Amino acid sequence: MDMQDEIEGLAILIRDLRKHKNLTLGELAERIGRSLGFLSQVERGLSRPTVADLTAISETLGVPTTYFYSLSKPRALPWVTRPGERRTLYYGGGITDVLVSPRISAGFSMLDSYLEPGASSGEGHLNDSDEQGGFVLEGELSIWLGDDPQAVTLGPNDSFQLPPHSQFRYANLTDQPTRVLWVFK
Repeated sequence: MDMQDEIEGLAILIRDLRKHKNLTLGELAERIGRSLGFLSQVERGLSRPTVADLTAISETLGVPTTYFYSLSKPRALPWVTRPGERRTLYYGGGITDVLVSPRISAGFSMLDSYLEPGASSGEGHLNDSDEQGGFVLEGELSIWLGDDPQAVTLGPNDSFQLPPHSQFRYANLTDQPTRVLWVFK
């Protein structure tokens, strides 16, 4: 699958889940604090949501964010994933997440997250119901926790762990790419 196929697959998952939950496009847009036009473009595959947008959509629709990785590619071994077998989400804001876990229904999930220079999870804080942590593989990751205006900047081999419902946002404030291995429980 190429990037456009992945974006269209995400659009279909969001639209179908919203309809299944009997929400109008306007109701979902209002609940996540985004415009009707923006959400319409996301559902048609014309715009990509930020990490914060997709987290808000998943929380509002009552599914974990990993739900949107559910379109599995064929694998030879059910407990192993190889690069060509992984599901990828291309977010707005310059972030690409690759699900590296073989299963999303297990006790935890792992993502290889790539942040382009200047990439951000979005203006709003994430409030994910999952406990999560990360290990910075390369580059720098800045994290703002709660209302603290001061970011904590992590470099290669630094790690972090956040409890469920932590209010946070993150970004790559450098001119070099950043890679982070995220773990969600």
